[in-house]
Amino acid sequence: MLVYKIFRRSEWDAFTAAGQTAGAPVDLADGYIHLSTSAQVVETAAKHFATESDLVLLALDSDSLGAALKWEPSRGGALFPHLYRQMTTEDVLWDKSLPLGAAGHIFPEGVV
Repeated sequence: MLVYKIFRRSEWDAFTAAGQTAGAPVDLADGYIHLSTSAQVVETAAKHFATESDLVLLALDSDSLGAALKWEPSRGGALFPHLYRQMTTEDVLWDKSLPLGAAGHIFPEGVV
């Protein structure tokens, strides 16, 4: 199953330059990297990045993340994927721009 991470462009640039990341500031504060499923990612974008336009959407294969991926309750009791280790560029299957349109973020075809 694919899971997704949204980064601001500057966070993505730092990640690709270093080859690994502990995540965005919210991830560092919480001690794990927040991820979303395809059913959750639109709400995640709207809730945490509502007015931000220079975003990057990453796709990762949940099975390849191994035991470091934990499914834990969050918004409304839904289980969200949380990564308890550094994310590496090798974990990323693809990255795509996530622009902001008039009605919200414009997701790549097939994500939602």
